[in-house]
Amino acid sequence: MKKLTLITLAILLAGCSAHNLNPQAQRVRVTNNEPGKECKFLGDITGSQGNFFTGGWTSNSNLETGARNDLKNQAANMGGNVVSIITQRAGQTGGMYDGSGSSEQTNVTLTGNVYHCPEA
Repeated sequence: MKKLTLITLAILLAGCSAHNLNPQAQRVRVTNNEPGKECKFLGDITGSQGNFFTGGWTSNSNLETGARNDLKNQAANMGGNVVSIITQRAGQTGGMYDGSGSSEQTNVTLTGNVYHCPEA
């Protein structure tokens, strides 16, 4: 039983940290603007961090950073170096009991268009 508790705790703690940024994704730029015509459109992607189970234990900062890192990792895997954000959402989970309740941010989802632009 002790081992199961330790394994569960390790899984929960791992779920609380932001997704890691891969080395090749460090040069990917995320922007709210569409890049110029010299850039080639590669496709769209969705990056996310969190879920209803671990999201409540994860800081809002780690949810945001993890979603952005997920987005940048995917863009780099596609050969992109710029992501133009289309949507940004923060999910909340909560409940009502006997007339009172609460909610908390449990996930962040970012959707963007991926481009490969000439290096400046």
